[in-house]
Amino acid sequence: MALKIIKGCINCDMCEPECPNKAISMGEKIYEINPDLCTECVGFYDQPTCISVCPLDCIITDPDRVEDHETLYEKFKELVHADKI
Repeated sequence: MALKIIKGCINCDMCEPECPNKAISMGEKIYEINPDLCTECVGFYDQPTCISVCPLDCIITDPDRVEDHETLYEKFKELVHADKI
């Protein structure tokens, strides 16, 4: 699954620099996660780093983007190969 930032985000700037995929950026009002770039840190870390640094637990798994570990790893390999990371 890709991750999603929900309304409670206070734009604390903790998550964006932690994302190894550069999937997090400032949206119109709060930070947003590009689901095409999010691998939940698969290929880099055991746990999503953005979730671990979010002080308000505003990052959740996106129920509209269900992906298993194998799919996330394949996405990671494609991103690395395409030089997007």
